[in-house]
Amino acid sequence: MAGVAFGTFVPAVSEAASATVSTAQKHYRVTTTKKASVPSQAMPAALRASSNPEEIHVGGHQTNSVFSPGTARHSTTQVTVVTGAELLKTGQTNVLSALAQANPAITTAALPGGGASSFVQTMQLRGQSPDDTLILVNGHRRHIGANFNSNAGTNWGSEPADISLIPITAIDHIEVVTEGASALYGQDAIAGAVNIVLKRDTSGGTVNFKNSGYYAGDGQAFDGSASYAMALGNKGGYLDLAAQVTHQLPTTRGGDFYGTLFDGARNDTANRDVQRGLGLPKSTLETLSENMSVPMGHGLNFYSTSTFSHRRANVAETFRPNTSSDIWINPSLYPNGNQPYITMDQYDFETDNGIRTRKLGFAWDAYVTFGRDQQAYGTKDSENASMTGGAYTFDPTQTSFYDGKSISTELTTGLRGSRSFHTGLLPKDINLRFGAEYRHDTFQMTEGETASWSGQGATDHPGNPALAVSNTNRDVYEGFANLDFYITKKWEWTLGGRVASYSNMATVETGSVGTRYNFNKHWAIRANINSGYRPPTLGEISYFYSAPYPGYVVDQIPSNSALAKSYGATPLKGEYSRSYTIGIDATPVDGFHLAGNLYYIAINDRMGSSKSFAVDSGNISGLGNVTSLSYYANLYNTQTFGGDLTADYTLHTSHYGKFRFAMGINFSDNEIRSSKSNLVNEFTKEMVLHAAPKNREQISVNWQYKKWSVFVQEMRYGSITYMAAPTGPGSVPFEQNPGFITNMEVDYKPVPRWTIGIGANNLGNKYPTRVPSAIANSQQGLTKYASYSPYGFNGGMYYVKTSLDF
Repeated sequence: MAGVAFGTFVPAVSEAASATVSTAQKHYRVTTTKKASVPSQAMPAALRASSNPEEIHVGGHQTNSVFSPGTARHSTTQVTVVTGAELLKTGQTNVLSALAQANPAITTAALPGGGASSFVQTMQLRGQSPDDTLILVNGHRRHIGANFNSNAGTNWGSEPADISLIPITAIDHIEVVTEGASALYGQDAIAGAVNIVLKRDTSGGTVNFKNSGYYAGDGQAFDGSASYAMALGNKGGYLDLAAQVTHQLPTTRGGDFYGTLFDGARNDTANRDVQRGLGLPKSTLETLSENMSVPMGHGLNFYSTSTFSHRRANVAETFRPNTSSDIWINPSLYPNGNQPYITMDQYDFETDNGIRTRKLGFAWDAYVTFGRDQQAYGTKDSENASMTGGAYTFDPTQTSFYDGKSISTELTTGLRGSRSFHTGLLPKDINLRFGAEYRHDTFQMTEGETASWSGQGATDHPGNPALAVSNTNRDVYEGFANLDFYITKKWEWTLGGRVASYSNMATVETGSVGTRYNFNKHWAIRANINSGYRPPTLGEISYFYSAPYPGYVVDQIPSNSALAKSYGATPLKGEYSRSYTIGIDATPVDGFHLAGNLYYIAINDRMGSSKSFAVDSGNISGLGNVTSLSYYANLYNTQTFGGDLTADYTLHTSHYGKFRFAMGINFSDNEIRSSKSNLVNEFTKEMVLHAAPKNREQISVNWQYKKWSVFVQEMRYGSITYMAAPTGPGSVPFEQNPGFITNMEVDYKPVPRWTIGIGANNLGNKYPTRVPSAIANSQQGLTKYASYSPYGFNGGMYYVKTSLDF
């Protein structure tokens, strides 16, 4: 069933004999014997059966085998599939942006927050925190990043995995589990799970190029990607390689500078278009991946999946005028004012290696995964104004500073098993899946050069002082088991349990119960109850960040520090959740698919950033001229009421080609049941409740006729509440109106393997609601639009692209 604008919902049928698996609107019946009854070339790569006798073929209960890179599918749980071709059809080259455009249950902001929060996009699934969505690659947990999002926005306080570091051409399809999936996939899958399944082809490849730019004339970008596949041996082995390079030039959408630019008469005639802080940052991203499987004989199969990424980005900070009232500028260095930038140099690596085999009647998967993300920060086009007066021995003309690093690692090793059991008591086989896993997590912050943080520190982003240095770790021991069975031929049940012991937390048990009743082959209902648990990341416990604003400086300090405890901080606890879902799956007529859900999610001890506490910087050694501070804490008990409805219809005509119509609706209403009133205020609450839209709607049509293909999509985003700053006039809530966005792409194939296309995202050049001048002026006029608008603030983007298959 299609569950997205042009994605495919796969109802996981656990029949012992065979099952129908729908992908890209083509249905394949695959037997569970050791050789597929359909030629492998006819099936999508992700569903292709290997000739290796130790491989488990897709179909029926075998989708639950640990041999499968897909999520353990049960028809009691909804899984929405977006293919790699559909991701490319969005016109986006970033995996997350493409997925969010394809699936209305996912939202992501083009600029999630200010400062360092601008480096990494994050997703919200069903209106929850980015950390509440579990990211998997080929069914195994993906490591999280080292970037703690300390600035306000839709991702405030999160430290999630970054799926944009995977080449888009490496992806066969993405599975979105829109259920509370903690027992099936991981305790922290409170909102659901996203599993990225990489290609497993044995031949062929593709080369893609895309050039894009915004209607406004800026933001030019170039993207090149390629993939190549080969067979390893003649027993089903494969090697798939992929690479992608994206170079994005910046955009500028901020307002003219408000206030005094200079001390003197020049102020009246000066150009006030000097601010660059509201726009996409300049960035370059290079990514590589490999996905490999090698039959080793004796029933053993070795596999390896690795990704490597390098990203450089420059984010504009607050413009500083040349006035005596701005203590952050050295007039001798910047007589016309100063536009500083934060820089990031990121290296990210993950490798997942293991052996699959069949022994004692069970399918086994033993694996070791290691991921590391290192982000080195700097400040350029800057200065440390404290050095001007000679109080420090550093170079007063220094304009670039090294600010320190954040490093996170995750080492995982585990063993999983699966088996089907036949009994005479039940009408179908019982499917068992179980496993145990050990994880070792680390998080480290290093000190910046002394000149970056001494005195006032580098403008506009001081480096990490000595008190920010940390090196923390924890061990996690986890085990799970899941049963899938039918008590009648039409009534299916799943029971799951998971227990995890955290060396710095408690031992936590979670579980799930799911059921589905098939009235006939056209109509079914299902329901799920899940409990979940998400511990704080090590970064959320120990991260330090300084954010200077005009007139004040806010520091985010570690929640476990003595300073935070003096302001009421207590040890961080994990978030506990329970969720309930009821849904319907239907195929009323051939070619028409429908799925709908209603859900409720309750989270206790939900984490977030506290309100800002005013401080006397003179009494806090090592923090420069900080005026207020905040820390991460358990602040809320929340609840979410939501629902989604998806449908698609495929029409084949004899003279006009094929039409595919699709629609998707998602809404999620977050509410605060209770909160710690001494730690929160209106600003922190609005970030939790209304920083992302409550609802998303989209419709689309994809018309294929001979050599032509036309795709048109209309999306609607609900309103959001924007607050420019935690204090002062910027803390006044402002509502951004709902927005309609049109996307379109036209493709033509001069020859079967060559495609050229043109398209536009935001065809109508829609901009968000303008922020009132009273609020914008609190940020020197910069905040012309809401920085975390769900559809961005850059207007329309056009692109041309071409691809060659071989």
